[in-house]
Amino acid sequence: MTHTAIDLRTYLDEKREVVNHLIDRYLPPSDTDPPSLHQAMRYSALAGGKRLRPILAVASYEYCGGEDSENAQAIRYAMTALELVHTYSLIHDDLPCMDDDDLRRGQPTCHKKFNEAIAVLAGDALHDIAFELIARTGSTLAVVELAQAIGTLGMLGGQVADVEAEGKPVTQDDVIDIHRRKTGALIRCAVRLGAILAGADKPTLLKLTTYGEKTGLAFQIIDDILDIEGDPDKLGKKVGADTAKQKATYPAAVGLEQARRDADALINEAVSVFAADEENLLKSIALYIGQRRR
Repeated sequence: MTHTAIDLRTYLDEKREVVNHLIDRYLPPSDTDPPSLHQAMRYSALAGGKRLRPILAVASYEYCGGEDSENAQAIRYAMTALELVHTYSLIHDDLPCMDDDDLRRGQPTCHKKFNEAIAVLAGDALHDIAFELIARTGSTLAVVELAQAIGTLGMLGGQVADVEAEGKPVTQDDVIDIHRRKTGALIRCAVRLGAILAGADKPTLLKLTTYGEKTGLAFQIIDDILDIEGDPDKLGKKVGADTAKQKATYPAAVGLEQARRDADALINEAVSVFAADEENLLKSIALYIGQRRR
């Protein structure tokens, strides 16, 4: 089956709406006690966004023979858990003790809208619900997969390395290590979760793991590039913040032109795990990531 650009846009829009519906369904109502906490959680989780991680999970699930529907509870639990984990990481990443950002997705960050204490607790609460949901999949492998992706060897370890690298000279290998853990680990996890829940065989899981790793690293390199030359209105946040804070970014290590070339190469490597004449949504999503402007 050939997926045109219109098919991909339709797929992304439809799955984004599914994710929004699931988040609204599984988060407590804003008037649930304590209301300040639940308002902050919903404020951040329902602020929009690409919903890339849950979309990659369901696309991988479908690629491996799973069928997404109202009755496919396991993949929908996983999709929601991934987005809640991602949102909690953004709330904490924006805090004054981390990146001290004022805007996220075109609106004030959680700690600016509420306060720092509520923002920390909102992130913690989203993390809690995410693991309740991933446990509901009934797959121990899925729970372990998500835990490892965000743990000290994954996202959290990458965040520590990112903070400790600020203002210091970094090599290309240093930045790749940070990006693979801080951003790439959860994207890799999303792809693997879809495959695991669909019962993929080992060769397929290995193939999709490579796809997730290449796509995840490319995504963060492109994010670094957009912080230099992106449109703030499209990004929903200020540009130039990484440079101002002397963050460890890929363009800082290798230059802007090389960063563009390396991102393109990674996208090509991601899609090359599939046969050249094979058309599928995972290939289309990787190419979309390679061309993104926000």
